[in-house]
Amino acid sequence: MIKRFAPVLFVLGILILGFGFLMLVPLSLSWLSADGAHGAYDEAVLITIASGALLSLSVRRQKREMRVRESFLLVALIWSLLPAFGALPLYLHIKELSWTDAYFEAVSGLTATGATVLSGLDRLPLSINFWRTFMHWIGGLGVVVLAVAILPMLGFGGRGMLKAETPGPMKDAKITPRITETAKGLWVVYVILTITCGVSLYQVGMEPWDALMHAFSIMGLGGFSTKDASLGHFDSLDIELVVIFFALLAGINFSTHFLVLSQRSLRAYRSDIEAHYFLGFLALSSLALALYLWPDDVYEDFLTTFRYVAFHSVSLATSLGFATTDYAQWPLFAQLWILFLGSFVACSGSAGGGIKMIRAVVLYKQVSRELMRAMHPRGLQNVRFGATVVPDPVLHSILGFMFIYVVTIVTLTLLLIATRLDVITAFSAVVACINNTGPGLNLVGPSTTYAVLTDFQTWVCTWAMLLGRLEIFTLLVILMPAFWRR
Repeated sequence: MIKRFAPVLFVLGILILGFGFLMLVPLSLSWLSADGAHGAYDEAVLITIASGALLSLSVRRQKREMRVRESFLLVALIWSLLPAFGALPLYLHIKELSWTDAYFEAVSGLTATGATVLSGLDRLPLSINFWRTFMHWIGGLGVVVLAVAILPMLGFGGRGMLKAETPGPMKDAKITPRITETAKGLWVVYVILTITCGVSLYQVGMEPWDALMHAFSIMGLGGFSTKDASLGHFDSLDIELVVIFFALLAGINFSTHFLVLSQRSLRAYRSDIEAHYFLGFLALSSLALALYLWPDDVYEDFLTTFRYVAFHSVSLATSLGFATTDYAQWPLFAQLWILFLGSFVACSGSAGGGIKMIRAVVLYKQVSRELMRAMHPRGLQNVRFGATVVPDPVLHSILGFMFIYVVTIVTLTLLLIATRLDVITAFSAVVACINNTGPGLNLVGPSTTYAVLTDFQTWVCTWAMLLGRLEIFTLLVILMPAFWRR
């Protein structure tokens, strides 16, 4: 068995080793700021680096090219094991934190979900808050994409691995001839946007460290903040506008940003049909919800109502998950609507969660085609996305994905309800976790944390986050008996 999966174990060991070296960043920060957390990082770094080195060295003589099947296993192991190491600094430093909650927090960090079990964030050591948001940044575009960039140096090809992790239905599209150059190009864009976001937040009033850590969360579309009140702590319209702008950029396919940068032209934005749907739907939703809330006098005037509605529509739709007010005080329809936005609005190839806008549009057009077929059985109807005809295999895969997506939400919701959790909390927690949005409603709303859940309920939500980050199929594939047959 070990020999069969030697390539997977070797690359996994290298990635764990690299993850350990990344921990040196918050370790150095802890020493420099004397925040008292360096002891936890000392142990965590030692355990992580030693584990990675031992794993890779134990199978180094059995290297060979990875097959597609093994790529799926590697992706699943990366996203389930790296959080175990990422949880170590939290578990070792925060004495009252159980291992279940520490692992949940780390999964939430690396999957860029932003659901948290921690309170008293304002009093946490600087390096602990830095590590939480840094995990967002690492996981935002994808640990796997970074791994693809270094795989050729290890003697492995990364195409199958990228296909197993990349969000969206059209995974074979390439933006440069070589997949390694693609991965490197995406990371260049990611770094540039993160720096620009951090500088912008600093310019509008955030302290330097707050600006940097919130930039990590924004570009990773995570949602961890350094404040218990999230962005509401700052109560600044300028900061909210900067967050909205960069959250929208992070919600657009990073391939589009790469093309804009490489071609020195905005033409790629104009030709990205999915981005048009993304921005248009958000604009209409924000306006409609503001008009819906305005008569209820939730806020003093329409502009204030639109300010809060627009921010939370963008925040939850992109799966960022920041909050500036307790939207649990809104009518239930408005709460559910912004929660559902996170199910489909973000673009494929972005750091956002959910089924992605391209799938939602294609499904809508498929329904329209079936209605037309009912009226004109002999007519020839194609489903088009822009000028592109969507082939039937892609349609079938989208329909299959949507079926398992709905079944997963229903199953996990019923599982939580069976533990005596109320329906609104159970349903919203599953939807928020599987869409990697973060805050849900009721007991897990924007003004509370997931610490109210039992250990079993927390593990259900953890599983939902992992399923959502890998778009369900990647994890379910390795659970099939056929996967393990030779």
